[in-house]
Amino acid sequence: MVRCAIGQDSHRFEETYTGKPLILGGYTLPDCDLSLSANSDGDVILHALTNAVSGITCKNILGKPADDLCKAGVTDSAAYLNLALEDLKAAGSKIVHVSFTVECKRPHLSAHIPAIRASVANLCGIAPTQVGMTATTGEGLTDFGKGLGISVFCILTVGD
Repeated sequence: MVRCAIGQDSHRFEETYTGKPLILGGYTLPDCDLSLSANSDGDVILHALTNAVSGITCKNILGKPADDLCKAGVTDSAAYLNLALEDLKAAGSKIVHVSFTVECKRPHLSAHIPAIRASVANLCGIAPTQVGMTATTGEGLTDFGKGLGISVFCILTVGD
């Protein structure tokens, strides 16, 4: 059986650079002076994917489980994704394809998309060809398109 789910996440940028790196899809953007406001590393791409996996397994990770990990000092969003992927594996499903659309005015992402796709693929144990990604400014119609943060939507396809 094939199933699909959607996941979304967004974070606002800190008003001033905190020194916290900008991590997207498990990839740290080099030479970037933007920090996302979050208790965790704020990886909106991995959060959107984690939410999509939760849409398949019906087990929310970005809530109490992630909060408990964060309180214990685990702020790496890959750890949250791993919990969701363990649930997916236990359910007998595997990722067929994942696709992201990212909305932000800054940073400009096109040069980083191949590295982000490769990082997500590695974290999920799939090929980079199974990870799609587009980025848009949204023509400045939202706060994300105005440069105030990043929003991500994820579509996940899994099979048994």
